[in-house]
Amino acid sequence: MQILAIVVSLAVAAVGIALFGKTIGHIVSVIKLGQPVSRTDKPGQRSATLAKETLGHTRMLQWSHIGVLHWFVAFGFIGLFLTLVTAFGQLFNAHYALPIIGHWFVFEWATEFLTWTGLVSIVGLIVIRLLNLPKGHLARYSRFFGSRAWQAYYVEYTILGVLVCILLLRGLEYELGAGSKFHFPTTFFFGTALFGGLSEQALENTVYLVAMIKILISFAWMITISLNATMGVAWHRFTAWPNIWFKRKADGGTSLGALQPIMIKGEPIDFENIEELDEDAALGVGKVEDFTWKGLLDFTTCTECGRCQSQCPAWNTDKPLSPKLIMMNLREHAYAKAPYLLASSDDERQSLPDLVKAEQERPLVGSPDVAVIDEEALWACTSCGACVQQCPVDIEHVDAIMDMRRYQVLIESSFPSELNGLFKGLENKGNPWNMNPSGRMDWAKGLPFEVKQVGTDVETLAEVEYLFWVGCAGAFEDRAKKTTQAVAELLNIAGVSFAVLGDGETCTGDPARRAGNEFVFQQLAMQNAEVFKETGAKKVVSTCAHCFNTLKNEYSQLGVELDVIHHTQLLNRLVREGKLTPVAPTDSALNGQKITYHDPCYLGRHNQVYDAPRELLDIIPGAEFAEMPRNQTKSFCCGAGGARMWMEEKVGTRINLNRTTEAVETGADKIATGCPFCRVMLSDGLTAKQADGSAREEVEVADVAQLLLASVKRG
Repeated sequence: MQILAIVVSLAVAAVGIALFGKTIGHIVSVIKLGQPVSRTDKPGQRSATLAKETLGHTRMLQWSHIGVLHWFVAFGFIGLFLTLVTAFGQLFNAHYALPIIGHWFVFEWATEFLTWTGLVSIVGLIVIRLLNLPKGHLARYSRFFGSRAWQAYYVEYTILGVLVCILLLRGLEYELGAGSKFHFPTTFFFGTALFGGLSEQALENTVYLVAMIKILISFAWMITISLNATMGVAWHRFTAWPNIWFKRKADGGTSLGALQPIMIKGEPIDFENIEELDEDAALGVGKVEDFTWKGLLDFTTCTECGRCQSQCPAWNTDKPLSPKLIMMNLREHAYAKAPYLLASSDDERQSLPDLVKAEQERPLVGSPDVAVIDEEALWACTSCGACVQQCPVDIEHVDAIMDMRRYQVLIESSFPSELNGLFKGLENKGNPWNMNPSGRMDWAKGLPFEVKQVGTDVETLAEVEYLFWVGCAGAFEDRAKKTTQAVAELLNIAGVSFAVLGDGETCTGDPARRAGNEFVFQQLAMQNAEVFKETGAKKVVSTCAHCFNTLKNEYSQLGVELDVIHHTQLLNRLVREGKLTPVAPTDSALNGQKITYHDPCYLGRHNQVYDAPRELLDIIPGAEFAEMPRNQTKSFCCGAGGARMWMEEKVGTRINLNRTTEAVETGADKIATGCPFCRVMLSDGLTAKQADGSAREEVEVADVAQLLLASVKRG
């Protein structure tokens, strides 16, 4: 038995290690096909982030019970590695123990703790997977829909088998006299119950057998994953570490907020000298090798857990976009095409299998029966960032989608027809509604005080505390104008000096950039940047979450550094300082009104502003605050982001109706938000629900500032 165990175990281990090393080399070579990008700044911060996210499981714990179970499985996988070393020693000597620490009670207790907690946890995860299997007509709403189930089961049962072997070996060691119950506090009974009464020879033979089985299970897993480099459910155990270390934000933040500029050879394009670019320069991503190496590492790392899919507003309203399936499809394509890209000569390429050559010719975006990515899926994205927020291994889904959009717009001129009107309005009128720029100050007519305008009432912004960035919606959209007026009134009441740019303001470019039209974004942004420099803009307050995000996070790419604050943050501070005083309503009918709050994606997930608007609503006297089930990091998008505001929803159900239904079901009288795009979408959703009788006529959608103003005016 011993000789057989040694020969079989060493042979399988040798094959496993050889294949494993070869596959790691292949994975590295595929990732290196990507375009250069610098991700090595602040190594200390990156290492601290890696330690926090892996040791602390901070992102996994967004789903607390699963995060706890995964922690024990993950660290059992690492912490119990020495039991595999011990198993090799036991092939040669059934009494073998690791030198120095093998019989140290701390090591033995830790081994038993990790084994038992790992066993309970992996059984728990298996049960959770079984309970969430795609079933029947609701199959698509399982986060595992589209994941390769056999791979997940194989990994889970491998872990289960290894842990059972460890417990059996511990029991056998006890029966062989390796120590007292003190050394085997939770496994001695295995030895007594299962192996008591066996001769020493029989015990030793059983050790050889179980040690061999443990080794075979471990290295069969290694061989299996080595034969499948796209088995992310297994490979993420190795690739997640570098993927987290090389994430975009060294401080641990998600890759949300700013959208990265178009890069050529690792450097941002200089749009002021765009004519100097090579004719074949890739503007965006048109082929899988146009992604950065970090993008290819992202695809490789996807665990197929489906958290992103479960949170995606497009997927949850029956559209073809699943962030998980986007990552999986790109991974399969990258590795299928890799032999062609890695070939050193035309002769070598011609000798490749037809399937590989066909993959080389396959378009990245287009019809789903031909292309890697369905164009309907590409344009269904609202860029809300729910996928990025939920991903436990820091995959940057939104970056990948936006880069593919850029290529479709700038190179292929292929995009939804509705965007023609958006681009025309931005280019010709400086706003997405194609309104006359001379009407940018119409919102201020009728206010009981003068709104100062730069160049007319003040020479520069040095004469006031804030530049009030009105935004296109705040200037032209009737519902958003009410927010603009409310904020202006509140600032005036609080004695905060501010000025606006009036017709000197143009769109920040957010809709163009999220629609893939980087040229138009750069045109608008450079125009605004020049105005900021001329007027001396430093401190900016904005009512639009999209303007807030763009000015705060993206204009620095053009050399403009601004201190940007959202109006809910500023108003909250003014209330805390006693400059604004909310008062309870005297009308008893208004007392006890219920308010719910919708988190704008570009305020919340993209910029972590969750508390300020809630604190404002909490301190409005006479009002009751009711949270929606999906809130803060798990808030559901209104459907307007990613330039979807200007595109029709032709597939599935409407995102805004999904969210409005949730808001109405809280029983709220007021649905509050802090973004004009959200307000439009929720108002339209509410109108539809009131028309079909599923929402009360008294329910209203309002900005937080309007609710605060009504309360302050009561004083």
